[in-house]
Amino acid sequence: MKKKNVVVTGGSGYLGSHVKSYFEAADLSRRSGFDIISNIEDVKKIADFDVVIHMAALVDKRPEAANRTFEVNVNGTLNLLQSLREGQIFIFCSTKDVYGNNVDKYNTVPETCSTEYIGQGAYEWSKLIAEKYVQFYCNKAKVRHAIFRLSTIYAKASPENRGGFVSFFADSIINGKPLHLKMLGKQRRDLLHVTDLASAFESFIDSHIDAGLYNIGGGEANSITLYELTRLLGRLSRQKPNLTLSEEAVKEQIHYVTDLAKIERELGWTPKITIEEGLRRIL
Repeated sequence: MKKKNVVVTGGSGYLGSHVKSYFEAADLSRRSGFDIISNIEDVKKIADFDVVIHMAALVDKRPEAANRTFEVNVNGTLNLLQSLREGQIFIFCSTKDVYGNNVDKYNTVPETCSTEYIGQGAYEWSKLIAEKYVQFYCNKAKVRHAIFRLSTIYAKASPENRGGFVSFFADSIINGKPLHLKMLGKQRRDLLHVTDLASAFESFIDSHIDAGLYNIGGGEANSITLYELTRLLGRLSRQKPNLTLSEEAVKEQIHYVTDLAKIERELGWTPKITIEEGLRRIL
């Protein structure tokens, strides 16, 4: 990639901090003293950058957090979009959760999977609504843009950012903390290391594509059940997982593996970091 001036919103967060380092980017986050939700002067700063990677979001699925979730994820995104200038590149991080349980009919989930309502909550809808704003305002401003619907992305946790369930599992196993898996741990996820995520962003930036929407994850080659994940982490860390299993049902997506055909075809991108190599990096 030719050197570009990049900014990452949420650049102090769990994934954002790693993406920021990858691009040697600037950071527009609350921890860095910026407020892109309500401070218009802060939002205007994005006009100074060639590439805006929007990763800031409120991930809170509690019913009582619905209003705040829409405020942050929809209005915050809208504020950014209305401050774009022609010629910029805008990358928006969405989520596989916009599909809800519509994914259940697929072995690997394509971008054509329905996003029709099937019980999704405010977080999922806030991301889907924000996607539509991205498409509208970026086209209006003549801004190249890509929406990435993230599967399970993982990275090394830090004291400031505890991370997602992969990091939580790793910490629990290393420190002998109890882990409880519902459904006997049969839920399947495809894991993608954050460095591969950043390289996908780079592939779009370097492409000649004006607009794209991509599912992104580790794909079939990097899919694993939660039970298998605990066993692998135990082997790599040489610690026996303190694990209990139950047949209790779960409400979230049970089987999610990304169909990578579109992103491979359009961007020439594939994951490079295997599950085992990636997990070694976070242990």
